[in-house]
Amino acid sequence: MQVVGVTTQQEVYIVSRERKFCINEFLVMVDEDLGDPIGEVVETLSYNRLIPMGLDKSIVDAQVLQTLQQIGYDVESEEINLAKVRLLEEAIHPIRTGSMVRLPHFDEVRHLLIKTTPQEGMVLGEIRGTDSLISSMTEDLHDQVVMMEQGELRAQHGVPFLFDIRTMQQYPHMGIFGGSGSGKSFGLRVMLEELMKLSIPTLVFDPHFEMDFCDAFPGLDEKAKPLQSQFIRLAVGKEIGISFEELTTNDLINLLRTVGDQFSEAMTNVVQMLHKQKDSFTSFSDRIANLVEALEEGNAFDRPSKRDSISYAEGQRAIDLQELKKKYGDLPLASIKGVRWRLMRLERAGLFQQDIHSVQRGLEQGKLVVVQGPSWILQVFANYVIGSLYRKRREYKDARMNGEEGHFFPPFVIVTDEAHNFAPKAIDSPAKAIIKEIAQEGRKYGVFLVLATQRPTLLDETTTAQLNTKFVFRTVRGTDIATLKEETDLTQEEGKRLPYLRSGDTFVSSAAYGRTLFIRIRSAYTQSPHLLNPFDELRELQASKTEELVNLLKAKMPFFDTDLVMVLADINRELNKNWDVVRLKEELQALGRSKQIKIKETPFATRYEKVK
Repeated sequence: MQVVGVTTQQEVYIVSRERKFCINEFLVMVDEDLGDPIGEVVETLSYNRLIPMGLDKSIVDAQVLQTLQQIGYDVESEEINLAKVRLLEEAIHPIRTGSMVRLPHFDEVRHLLIKTTPQEGMVLGEIRGTDSLISSMTEDLHDQVVMMEQGELRAQHGVPFLFDIRTMQQYPHMGIFGGSGSGKSFGLRVMLEELMKLSIPTLVFDPHFEMDFCDAFPGLDEKAKPLQSQFIRLAVGKEIGISFEELTTNDLINLLRTVGDQFSEAMTNVVQMLHKQKDSFTSFSDRIANLVEALEEGNAFDRPSKRDSISYAEGQRAIDLQELKKKYGDLPLASIKGVRWRLMRLERAGLFQQDIHSVQRGLEQGKLVVVQGPSWILQVFANYVIGSLYRKRREYKDARMNGEEGHFFPPFVIVTDEAHNFAPKAIDSPAKAIIKEIAQEGRKYGVFLVLATQRPTLLDETTTAQLNTKFVFRTVRGTDIATLKEETDLTQEEGKRLPYLRSGDTFVSSAAYGRTLFIRIRSAYTQSPHLLNPFDELRELQASKTEELVNLLKAKMPFFDTDLVMVLADINRELNKNWDVVRLKEELQALGRSKQIKIKETPFATRYEKVK
C-alpha cells in the first residue's frame, strides 16, 4: 500500500494491487518526519479493465492517475484498489507521496477507540472497519458482543464499542435519530439493556408499548435472564397516576394547561381562587360543579314561588349555592366551565386514580421504569412526573451544597421515543418546558436525557443543541440530513452514506470521542412483543378461524342446501357470528375451492360432505 497523488495536511490517497480497502478502517502512513500519522478510510473504490478510465466522477483525478502510472501501475489492465484517507489529526505538512502504508497495531489506536472497560461501560456494538485489529486486540475485549447479520447471530469480528456513561457528566444527553426501519428502536432497546446492566435508574416513556424485556431473544437466554428483574412496567391510569391531594395550585394549573387549546388568564384565576391546599379531586370538582350550578340558576331561589316549593334539604343547598355565588360570582362562567372540562378529561383518562410512588421506588432501587400509555396521556403525565422527580433530585443536591443533609434521591436518566412529540420545535407541548430545562441544567444535578426520534428537524432546537452524543441511523429526508450535519461533525462523505445505511448501522458523533465512529449495534438480548410480522399475524388468524369453521361443519356433514338455515343457527351461536345464508354459501364455496370440503351437485339439491 502506497500514498499516491497530491497530498494535503488533512487527506491522502492510498493505492494497492492486492488489498481491497474497507470503509472506516484505520491505516498508518509511514512517514518518520510526521511520526507515522494515522488516518481513516472515508471513501474507497476498485478499478479494472472493464471500467474505462476517465469516464467517472469519483475520488480519482488526473494527478492520481499520473502518479499511478509513474510508479508502475498499468491503469488500463490491472485491478487497482484506491482509498481516500482522512487523517485523524492534521499534519504540520503534507505526507510525502510514495510513502508506504501499513495496518496499525491495536495499541496504536486503542486510545481512539476504547474509553472504558466492558464492566463499567455500555457495550453497545462493534466498531466497523476494525476487523484487522482483532488479532492484536487485548484479551479483555474479546467476546463482548453477539452480532446479528442477515438474520443470523455471529461472534464478534472487530473492536467492541464501549460507551463510557461517566462522560455524560461532562458531555450530557444523547440523541438517537433514524427513519422507520433504520434500527433506531432496536438501538434504543440495546441501550436500555446496558443501563439495566449497570443498575442506573432510568425512566422510560413508551408510547408504542414495545419496551418489554421479558422475552429473551432465541439463543441468548443466559444474557437476557439477569435483565428481567431489573425493570418494571407501569401503565398510566392503572398502576400509576397523579395524587390530586399532593398537587399545589401551580402544579394543577400546569397540568390543566396541557389539555386542550389556549389556557387563558381567566382560567388561571379560576384555579387560583377555587383550589385549596390538600383538596381531593372530589372536593375540588364538586366546588367547581356547584359554582357552575349557582351561576346558571341565577336569582331563581330568590323568587317566593321557588322558595315555597322546595324541601328543607333543597333549601339548605340553595343557601350553600348562594354563598358560593356571593363569594365567587365575579368569575366568568365560561372560564369555570373550561376548567371543569379539562379536569374531567384528565379524570376520565384515569390520571387521578393512582400516584407516582411506584415510579419513585423503582428509581431508588436502581431499576428501569417503563411508563406506558397513549401518547397524549404520556405527554401530560411526563410533565408532572419529570418535574416532581427532578425537583426531588435538585432539592437534595441544593441541600448538600448548603451543607445540609437532605433526603437522598438518585441521579437518573430520562428516555423517550418519538421525542419530537414531547419537545416539538416552534409549538408548545405539555412536557416541552421541563425537558428544555433539564437539557440546559440537568447536568449539574445528575439528570440526563436520551431522546429518540425519526424527525430531528421537528425536535426543539435548544434541546437538540444540548445533545452531546448523537447516534445517527439511516436517514432519507434531505431536511433531516441537513439538520444532522449542522448538529454533528458528520463529513460530506458520511452525509452521502446516510440514506443507504443498513438497519442497525449507525454513526456515533460524540464530544467524548472528539470524532465520529461508525458502528453496528449488537444483537439485543431481549425481543419486542411486536416482533410478529402483521401479515403473518393476519394469516394465522385467518387459518385459526377457518379451522374452527371447518371442524364445526364437518361435525354436521353431510347436509344439503335445505339444511343451511339450521347449520347457520349453530354457526352464529357457537362461533359468535352474525352471518346470513348468503354469507354461509360464500364460505362453503371458498372451502370447496380450497378442497377442505367436498361440494356435490345432485338432481334435487347441493350436497356438502367431508373430503375422503
